[in-house]
This record gives sequence, C-alpha cells and structure tokens, in this order.
Amino acid sequence: MSRAYTLSDGNSFYCSCERVFDARLARTPVIVLSNNDGCAIARTPEAKALGIRMGEPFFKIRDLCKSQGVRVYSSNYALYGDMPARVNTVYRGFSPRIEIYSIDESFLDLSDVREADRVTLCRDMRETVRAWTGIPTCVGIGATKTLAKLANHVAKKVPELGGVCDLTDPVQYDHWMARIPPEDIWGVGPPNARKLEALGCESVADVRDLDTRAVRKAMTVVGERLVQELRGMACLDLEEVAPTRKGCAVTRSFSDRVENLATMEQAVATHAARLGEKLRAGGLGTDHVTVFFHTSEHDRDRPQRSVSSVVTLPEASNDTLVLVKACLHGVRKTWRDGYRYSKAGVVTTDLVPLAASQRAFPGLGQLDRDHGAALMGALDACNRRFGRGSVVPGSAGFAPEREWSTKFDMRSPRYTTRVEKVPVVMAA
Repeated sequence: MSRAYTLSDGNSFYCSCERVFDARLARTPVIVLSNNDGCAIARTPEAKALGIRMGEPFFKIRDLCKSQGVRVYSSNYALYGDMPARVNTVYRGFSPRIEIYSIDESFLDLSDVREADRVTLCRDMRETVRAWTGIPTCVGIGATKTLAKLANHVAKKVPELGGVCDLTDPVQYDHWMARIPPEDIWGVGPPNARKLEALGCESVADVRDLDTRAVRKAMTVVGERLVQELRGMACLDLEEVAPTRKGCAVTRSFSDRVENLATMEQAVATHAARLGEKLRAGGLGTDHVTVFFHTSEHDRDRPQRSVSSVVTLPEASNDTLVLVKACLHGVRKTWRDGYRYSKAGVVTTDLVPLAASQRAFPGLGQLDRDHGAALMGALDACNRRFGRGSVVPGSAGFAPEREWSTKFDMRSPRYTTRVEKVPVVMAA
C-alpha cells in the first residue's frame, strides 16, 4: 500500500473549546482574546463574517461586539491545554503512529490503511472526536506531510468536502494543485512566496513542476525538499517523540505599568518559579538565565528603556529557589527608577539533561542537588494537587497581591481541571 499521512486539526480551536461547555454558543459569534485581553486570536466563522480580523485589538471592536452580540472570552489556557490531550487520545485509536504538531494539529500515519478505506476512516475519526470531545475537526490526507497539510487547508475552505480532503486521489490531487496559490503551502511565508512568484509560479502545481536546481538556488535545500514533498516523495517523517527542548522562556506583558523595584522583583520571581516548573517537567537544567524587562513603544511621551542581564550559575539546576535568586540578582543589577515598564521575562538556552550534567567543584558553591530535588518534588506535588501557584516562593507573592499580573477579566471556568468548576446538570 502507498504511504499516506493525515493532518487533523480543530476548527477555531479555542472558540470550539468554549462551545463544548456552553450549548448557547452553538451559532453565536465567539472570539477569544490574547493575554491582557488585548487582541482577537481565535474567531468562529460567525465572528469572521462580521469582519473581525485575526489580531485585531479588542478596543477597536468592542462596540461592534456589543452591538452584534459577539461573546468575548479571555484566554483559558488550562482548558485549551487539556482538551488536546482528549482529542489525541481519540486519534490514537485510529493510528498507532501520531505526531502532535501543535496544540490543535496532529499528523497520523495511515499507510497501513487501504486506499479505498482512508476517507471513510477519516470521516469516522471526525465523528468520533466530535462525539467524545465536542471538538469539530477537518482532516487532510496526502502522500507526504506537506500534501496532508495542503489537503487540510482545502478541507477547511470547501464545505462541500464534508471536512475531509484526500490528495492521494489522483483526480483530487490534479484538481486542487492547479487551484491553490503558492502562498498557501505549508512553510511558504511572504519572502518565499515572492521568490516563487519571480520563478513564474501561480499555483502549487507550478511549484511542484519547478526545476529543483532553481528552487535550491532561490530557497536553499528547504525549497528543494518542498518540491519533492509536493511530488509525493516524503522527506519529512513523523516525529512521534517530541524533540528535547533546547530553550525555555517565561515572559508576560503587565496588566499595568510597573514603576517600582519591589513589584518588578515579584513579577520576575513568579516567572522564575514557572521556569523551574517547566524545566523539572522535562528533567532538564540550565547553568544560566537571562532576565529582561522593557518599556512600551506605545508610551511615546515617556522615556524608553530595554535591558537584559545574563546570570551564570555554578552548575546546571532546575531548582526554583536557585533560579529565583539568580533572576532577582539580574533585576537588581539592571534596575533603574523613573521608567514605566510594560513587560518582563526570563529566558534560558542550551538546556541539558540534569541527571547527566556536570557538577560544581566542592568549595565553589556546589549546590545540594539531592536535597533541592526532594524539596522541589514536594512543591510540584502540592501544586498538582491544589492547583498551580498554591505553593510559591515568598518573593513571588500570592495571586491576589499581583497587581501586575496578566488580565483575564472574561475567562470562562476551568471546566476540566478544577473539580469545583465541573459543569453540573440539574434535574428538572
């Protein structure tokens, strides 16, 4: 049997998660906003029909949303992080090989399924996902991951296909390859789209038929690989095991400007605690952290400043207390009064598996890693049981005290991760 991949993704995913738990939203225009309720980052088809664009600032569309009955939600990351796990559990019942590509997209290998049965299987998968999780999806089938992604694009744009497009079908392949513009190809951004236009490409079929030497010259080996994938020759296999994280960052814009050192320290300590949590989840550590904070370019009538500081540790660590201490040192080293800071963060790169990392020499600040690991294990266990942020370093403060923290004024309940938020059906 021929090789076949599928790409399945959730439609208007964040909005669909909100609709799962509120049946009143079924045909209502819905949008979800970014951090601090800034911009529209997810829209239902009904909201798109009203002219609401992706990334449009909420303050510009507030009146439109009110007059047209648009339901507006703050981002509910706990909900949006849990629902994909449920969806992928369903996918694993249809294929043993799966790559979780993003929060709402997964590639599946259907090479072992007969060509005549693939569309039927994908329709069954869509129906099962909708029935078991409430999330609507579209599925694209292709001989390569690039073609599967392209097929998924067609499935979303053409309702007559019923949510499934099969580009392993020669008739469908020839039909759509001649009708899709090059800029809709996976990974072709504006610069490469301009290069393909200069090479005379008006459709995906034109890109497929290019001389690979010309493409390699214009777009390096990445472009050559793209052409081969469009021809049905797989150059990208499934990544069933996620690659080891190379870097990690925790950054946030403040809900209000920060003008004093104590508040900045609290914010950075909170970010450092979250960084430690992320590193421990992957068994990774770091021997350096970069702390940054800056003002907003929108405060044009105020002085501007952007600073960062790299703090080196004696050995790799993921201990929250160690990271907080290092990050606070970075803040104090670069702090200057008289500015209204809008954002801060902590960033680290060159992560290493902590178990195999080099230890510090005795007498040069060697860290008690075993003792710290036991303490961090207890901290993580408490936060898993009682909710993230239940136990934090004192320097990070508690949520009610954090006037700088990100705004989520219109966030829906955390239906799937908080027992007290589980929907309750009342008997009539």
